[in-house]
Parts: sequence; C-alpha cells; structure tokens
Amino acid sequence: MARIERSSSALSVNPLKAGQPVGGTLATLGFRGAMPLLHGAQGCTAFGKVYFVRHFNEPVPLQSSAVDPMSGVLGADDNVTSALATICQKSAPALITVMTTGLSETEGTDIHRLVRAFRSAHPEHAATAIAAVNTPDFLGTLESGYAETVKALIDALVPGAESAGTRPGSAPRRVNVLPSSALSPGDAEAVTELVEAFGLEPVLIPDLGASMDGHLAEQDFSPVTTDGTPVEALAGCGDAAATLVIGASLHAAADRLRERTGVPDYRFDHLMGLPATDRLVTALCEIAGRDQPPQRIRRHRRQLQDALLDTHAVLSGTRVGIAAESDLLKALATLLYDTGAEVTTPVAPDRAAVLSELPTETVYVGDLETLERQGRADGVELLLGSGHAVATAQRLGVPILQCGYPIWERVGLHTRPRVGYRGSRDTLFELANLLLEHREHTGGVRPYRSRYRSALTA
Repeated sequence: MARIERSSSALSVNPLKAGQPVGGTLATLGFRGAMPLLHGAQGCTAFGKVYFVRHFNEPVPLQSSAVDPMSGVLGADDNVTSALATICQKSAPALITVMTTGLSETEGTDIHRLVRAFRSAHPEHAATAIAAVNTPDFLGTLESGYAETVKALIDALVPGAESAGTRPGSAPRRVNVLPSSALSPGDAEAVTELVEAFGLEPVLIPDLGASMDGHLAEQDFSPVTTDGTPVEALAGCGDAAATLVIGASLHAAADRLRERTGVPDYRFDHLMGLPATDRLVTALCEIAGRDQPPQRIRRHRRQLQDALLDTHAVLSGTRVGIAAESDLLKALATLLYDTGAEVTTPVAPDRAAVLSELPTETVYVGDLETLERQGRADGVELLLGSGHAVATAQRLGVPILQCGYPIWERVGLHTRPRVGYRGSRDTLFELANLLLEHREHTGGVRPYRSRYRSALTA
C-alpha cells in the first residue's frame, strides 16, 4: 500500500488541478444537444471555455449566469432563472446542466431550489431536461466535478426501474458504460468498439468519443453540442444487461445507478495494461454469453504481449514522474509498473482512496512544483503529464508524454486511445521511443542499475 504525502506548502506555486466546474462542463459535453451553465461570474465561464476550446480545437458551448459584484452581494437567484429562460428560448437544448462556482457557493445559493422554481414558472420549457449540481471550485478537482455531475444527471434523468416498468436484462444487448474523466474521446471510442466487437450495444454516459472527437457537423453552426449520448437514452438504463464502470471516481455514481435500476455492474479502476484489459474482456464474455473473445481481440492481446517484450529493455528500471488526476495516475502508474519501470514521483492534485493502491512507495498530493522538486531529488528520467508540465520537463532535462487535461501546444492528442490492448501497446511504443530519441539526441546512456543493488549496499 502506497503512503500518501501531502504537500506542506502554504500556496500552489505551479498549479496542477483544475476546478470542479471544469469537470462538470466536461461531463455535460458528452451529451447530444447539451448546454452547460455556470452560476457565477463571467470570468469563471470564460476560463472554462478557453480551457476546452484550446484543448479540443473545437467550438465549446458554455453559458454563464453573469453574476456581477452587486448581485453577488444582494442575491443572484434571478440570474439563474433568467439565464435558463434565455437559453431555452434561443437554443432549445435537450439538456442544461446548472453548476455552481466558488462565488455562488460562497453566497449560499440553493441551486436545486432555483431549478425547481424555474420549472414551476416556465412549464413551456418542460421538453428541456435540467440537472443541478454543486461544484464549488474551492473543493475537489476536475475529476470530482465530473463525477458529481454524472451522479446528478443519473438522479435527474434515470427513472427507477419499478416506476418506469423496466427490468434488468430486458434489452440483453444493451450495456451501460460509465467512463471517468480519465478517458479521453479517443479512449471512449476505443471502449465503444471493444464492446461492439462482442455483439453488444454500449451506451456511454457521457460519450465524449461521439461529441468531442473532432468532426465536421452537418450544420454550419450549433449553439449546443452536436453529438454524444442522447438524453432519452438514459431512460432505458434499467433495461440493460449490465453496467461497466471505468474509474474509481465514479463509484458513487455507479451506486446510484444500481440503486435506481437494479442492473448489475462490473467495476474497473482503469483499462490500461494487460491484466486490466483482460478483466474487461472476461466481463464482456460473461455478459455476451461467449466462451472466448473474438479472434481479432485475441490477436490484439498477443500484440500487447509482444509490445511488453519489445519495450521492456528500454523502460525497465526507468525512473518516472507522473502528474495527473487519481484515476489516470493509477492507470499510467500500473502500466509502467508492468514494464518494470520505477514510478518514483507520482503526484496527484487531491487525495483519493485509489491513490493508496498505486504500485509505488509514496504518492505526493501537490502541484507541479512538487513534481519538479521531488522529481529532481528522485532523478526522474521521464515525465507524464498535461501540457502544463512541459516546462517542468524542460527544466529537468527529460522527455514528457503529454496526457490528461489540458494539452494546448499539440493537436489531436485527445483522439489518441491509450486504453485496451491496442491503446496500451501504442502508449508503450510512444514511451520507449521518447526515451530512445532523448538518449540519441543528448548522447546520454542510462546507467545500468542492478536489481540487487539495494541488497548489496544494505
């Protein structure tokens, strides 16, 4: 069990985490015809919009209740109801997710009461689904904001099986999938293809692989998301044969979905590496009633086995630093551990239960300054992190694999899958090639470290 060490710094010098409203916005973007609405100042919304526009290189719908200093003091309840009415009239979205920010939470806004009041005052907008969620940005991270929003959407849009007349398994080919924020649009698309290979029909909640994969829409302009999971698909969650939960951060949302529908679920902390993907494939065989997976899936597994052999000599013994949210951190650390690499400096922006399960001695809860300071002390040779960690890698003089949020100086990395047999294989090749290229250009040769070194020096 890993020991969790929290940074004692009085301030964040080089921040790693993004706030919960950003995570809530990301979850909302995975639904068709959706519009995220932040109840806060315009600057809060502007930050989130720029954050995702630069990451995805796509237009991102996002609205604000535009709380100004005066309404922030005297009360901004009317801002929410007027914003909802305006959005419904002008854009007619299928879904609006109303999220709080640090400003509205400090004011003490009861966002759920405001949504109920809007429903009573404007029955003409009943066709638009509305979900309210508390996402103060002074607590939690992008990952927890995403998870809270998924849970709120299940509360608002998934009917109980007994009231809806549904029953588990009445649509035996359907499989609910809850992907955490650690899965990029490319990862979501890879999961969809893997489930479909077993003759099943996956419904991702939410589906960033359909909405934020980077595609030209038929219409020239849309004020809402152009694709993703249809809102009406959530009404049929109780008919599915099973639910796949990918990411420990979604366990509370998965509990709520199981309580409402009675559908059994299979839970996975991540889908990177051979053992993790094997567990998913085994579950899919059970759900589909198959003795073994399809031939092409078995071939993909053999390809990953070969990649582990090919990259072992390069990655084994390499000292690695990782800065990421807990679900992604667990996935990357496990994949590297399987190759023989030493994850000496894992850094997470906030504490989470899954961090204690990482295959490393210590996990640091801090920021990118923690990564740089501790990484220099640990002698890291490779970094994994978002685009914000590039400068850290440059100062340490080591290569970096960019992953997570945000990535601003590279195009299309969010469409590159890193999960499953093929995604894990390609990630291993990319890591090994980064090290080989770095050593070739710097003329450096990594010193050999005997596995018996600690025993000999003891």
